[in-house]
Amino acid sequence: MAEGTNGRRRFSDKWGKHELDVLAVLSSAFPQWLTSRQIAQRVKAYADSYGELADQAAKAAFAKQFQRDRAKLAAMGIAIESRQPEYSSKSEGQDFASYRLQLGDEPRVRLHFEPEDLPVLAAANYLARSISMSSTSNQPQPQHTSRTTPRVPQTPIPGLGLDSIAPGLGTQTIPETLVKVIDSRRFAATVDVDGEHINVAYTDSDDLAMFVLEHPGAYVVSPQEAVDAYNRRLNAAAAFTLADESSGDNGATVVTSAISSHHAHDGEDDPEQVKTPQKKGASFQTGSEVDRRLRLMLFLSAHLGEEYSLAELAERFIGRAKSEDELKKFVNVIHKDINTLTTVSDDGEMAGSQFFDIDWSLLDAEGIVSATNSLGLERLAGISPQYLSLLTASVSYLAHSPLLPEESRDQARSLYSRLRAHVTPGETPWLSLTGYELEPRSFSVVKRAISKDMLLDMEYTDGAGRTRRRLVAPSKIFVDEGVYYAAVWTDVADVAPADKAHLVHKDTRPNKANGQPRIWQVLRLARIEKAELVEPVGKVDIPDVPVNELRKWSFDNGTAAVFITDENDLSFPKTLSGATVEPYGDGQKVHLTVSSDSWFVAFCIAHARHITAVAPETLRTMIVARAQRELSVGQPDAAAHED
Repeated sequence: MAEGTNGRRRFSDKWGKHELDVLAVLSSAFPQWLTSRQIAQRVKAYADSYGELADQAAKAAFAKQFQRDRAKLAAMGIAIESRQPEYSSKSEGQDFASYRLQLGDEPRVRLHFEPEDLPVLAAANYLARSISMSSTSNQPQPQHTSRTTPRVPQTPIPGLGLDSIAPGLGTQTIPETLVKVIDSRRFAATVDVDGEHINVAYTDSDDLAMFVLEHPGAYVVSPQEAVDAYNRRLNAAAAFTLADESSGDNGATVVTSAISSHHAHDGEDDPEQVKTPQKKGASFQTGSEVDRRLRLMLFLSAHLGEEYSLAELAERFIGRAKSEDELKKFVNVIHKDINTLTTVSDDGEMAGSQFFDIDWSLLDAEGIVSATNSLGLERLAGISPQYLSLLTASVSYLAHSPLLPEESRDQARSLYSRLRAHVTPGETPWLSLTGYELEPRSFSVVKRAISKDMLLDMEYTDGAGRTRRRLVAPSKIFVDEGVYYAAVWTDVADVAPADKAHLVHKDTRPNKANGQPRIWQVLRLARIEKAELVEPVGKVDIPDVPVNELRKWSFDNGTAAVFITDENDLSFPKTLSGATVEPYGDGQKVHLTVSSDSWFVAFCIAHARHITAVAPETLRTMIVARAQRELSVGQPDAAAHED
């Protein structure tokens, strides 16, 4: 036993592979349960430090280290479940608490992936893991949980199991923009949208409220703290007063790219904001030395008896080498990993990390690895049905959202068509990221009209909620802050068929945003309710206008609006395009031109914790009415949980 200078026991892990030892012991014993004492005796690193757990100090030291290692394995996708037999007393609980690997009741699914699938699969896995971790952090914790007890998810997140059937997954580069978007949405809630339960990843409670309000009829299902936070905003918005619309002389124009439907928010005081630390970025893709060995171990477990060269394994688990010298270095690292995974403890009664029998003559002569006898670890290889459903949903989302480039989205659609065949119908969860809507229903028909130089007979909802019908020539589809927009040319009288001429509406009045005639119209694709292609009678001549100019047209028919905040250093007013901000008492007065009344209503309710007054009266009335309606038709028992 190692002793520190102060007499306290010090954990000894000379080789840095005790997590692997723990896994070897539990895997070789499965399905039996092992007590704390049995684990401490069989894992060499524990036995060296904690011996037979003969006294309370040894028990406490072992418990702290084992739970730490258990949490590390869970974070990598390998969960260890525990039970407390009824016959053990509290004083003997450390001796008789027992553990085993959590493998679930259903077998893992093993699929074949092509090399071209891996970039999309890695991105989808990153999204699925993030949703899983966010959902886990939102689950209620036991009331009397020790501060040293790790948060081990009840359902393992089999990132490593996926690696075992998709070698090279961990070496893929995930687009930085996608990582940034996913990592900024640290929480997950279940939202009912049109009867479908959607897992929504969001940044903060303002962000979630904006999502719900932009989907009329939607409401937050869980967790309860998210329900409570949403209702607090509704109650605050219902109490808005009328703002003074006058403007002072010291207003400052806010310079940003566009109005955003999601905003960073300082000083968020909802309980959910302090639950979970920021998730790590894409660095986990390559992982630590132990992580790499675990992925290698599971891969070999899933392919017993098959032959792989050291160079091939190096590329799959470390990455493509840039030079011969780097390749030799990578090969040496993999060779060392193989040695570690096949090391036998000096004491035959205690387990080492002997996961495999290796054909050493083949390895020494030709540099080829062939493993057998994996202690049953092949049970961990593959994807659990539950995680496969979430992974399939993630692939589908990426295939129909603007987070991936077009060529990657085509690959995602192809991958989704193969994955869904292995998922029970109706079992694939819906998921979404706030601020990044899926391709609207009208996306494909608008896109076809653009590619074929055709006109579009469309019915759409304007900013005031009125249904209109127009004949237009769509020119471009662009994404602004995750929202799909279509820019359409309305000067189509010369090419319109006679039976459609009455649908042509060319407005020559000047646009407030840029002073140009309103021949261009920019609207959200989600507002197009119906659309059909129309063959023009001649060639449609549409001028080529840059997207940054087209964005300005979204302010067509804008309304001058004002809102007042209760603090003077808030960040969310600074995200508004073209807004002017001036000091007003202890807070701020914000002036802006609103292109969509419904957007402004949702925005003010979502940020109602810091907004006290709104103008003009027409918009204030709309906001109060919407908040009251949401409170009356939301969850029946929501009011009972208000604080």
